Amino acid sequence: QVQLVESGGGTIPAGGSLRLSCAASGSIFRLNAMGWYRQAPGKQRELVAAITSGGITDYADSVKGRFTISRDNAKNTMYLQMSSLKPEDTAVYYCNARIEALATLFTENDYWGQGTQVTVSS
Repeated sequence: QVQLVESGGGTIPAGGSLRLSCAASGSIFRLNAMGWYRQAPGKQRELVAAITSGGITDYADSVKGRFTISRDNAKNTMYLQMSSLKPEDTAVYYCNARIEALATLFTENDYWGQGTQVTVSS
């Protein structure tokens, strides 16, 4: 069984900073690419940032220069440092990871966390 658990969400005034964490646990053989997605009310889920196992990153244009994605492979944990937050960043943030579980060696599957709410007040 593989699990992704997010933490770090909350309510913060515009211009503030927040750090999200996503910890992967369970019977993991290999943790490959990871990413943060978000979904605002009435909108589709969108990719915010992604990071490969080697540390190559990619960002949505709307967060470039404000958000930083990182990971600690020794801890199977990914982070999203968010700065200069805007009200339009308000959404549920989801962690995603492509994982080869021990039970399905060499087969990569998609896993999602339960989501954490980020609310930026104006």
